[in-house]
Amino acid sequence: MEIVSIGNQTITEFVLLGFYDIAELHLLFFIVFILIYTSIIIGNMLIIVAVVSSQRLHTPMYYFLANLSFLEILYTSTVVPKMLEGFLQEAAISVAACLLQFFVFGSLATAECFMLTVMAYDRYLAICYPLRYPLLMGPRWCLGLVVIAWLSGFMVDGLVVTLMAQLRFCGPSYIDHFYCDFMPLMGLACSDPSIAQMTTFILSVVCLTIPFGLILTSYAWIVVAVLRVPTGASRRKAFSTCSSHLAVVATFYGTLIVLYVAPSAVHSQLLLKVFVLLYTVVTPLFNPVIYTLRNKEVHQALQRLLYVKQTETLD
Repeated sequence: MEIVSIGNQTITEFVLLGFYDIAELHLLFFIVFILIYTSIIIGNMLIIVAVVSSQRLHTPMYYFLANLSFLEILYTSTVVPKMLEGFLQEAAISVAACLLQFFVFGSLATAECFMLTVMAYDRYLAICYPLRYPLLMGPRWCLGLVVIAWLSGFMVDGLVVTLMAQLRFCGPSYIDHFYCDFMPLMGLACSDPSIAQMTTFILSVVCLTIPFGLILTSYAWIVVAVLRVPTGASRRKAFSTCSSHLAVVATFYGTLIVLYVAPSAVHSQLLLKVFVLLYTVVTPLFNPVIYTLRNKEVHQALQRLLYVKQTETLD
């Protein structure tokens, strides 16, 4: 393995340092994060199975939720296994694999921004146009929105990685992070990264601010519509259908805003890694927790599913 390159020598492998500065806690971190990772996989898989198996959940809102859960599984699986490896031994990764990890992770993160926007738009139509909702959010339109959300992420980050692949990396070969993030990689480039940096900045602003702006606009109209409803069960029901989605949006965008809009708030590399953990590990864990605890229909579907499985086992 090449660890350090000198002069114009191009490196072929990086070492992810992860949380090297608190090595004495690595075993504890390994146990904690493998439990969290397992919970993320199981929790999000349960949501997908519940939506697929329950006829009552065959609606646009839960169709989008199942896609979000699938996104979360892939999203976390791109980063966490390599991070876990770093707790046990030196986590080496080739330049090509590093770029691939960044591409997949970035694409899924961008797709999640668009998927959360689609879910907000769905709630806007359901609450503001309840009579026309079945027509406005038909099966073909739902499928189209999901395809756009997924493809948008891969197209945007595909352009960024194409530019990054043109760069030469001359070292040092250590990345002070637990996954291949954009800024640490740019710091190791020995060719001019300005085009890749400018393109990434523009695309990041577009892919963060436009979806977030659309989400805020959707909820502004939702609030206006709900306030027109007489106080009582109808108003509470309207707000309850949005609360789970709002909680996920607040967690996901809250950490992204701190990291990319107000980076001066993060004063150390260790603190940066902690904030990154919030949207790479904590948010995917919150998704099934929020939707199973706060959403009665998902909760009931999971109870019926588990009850059927228990009955089949007893028989």
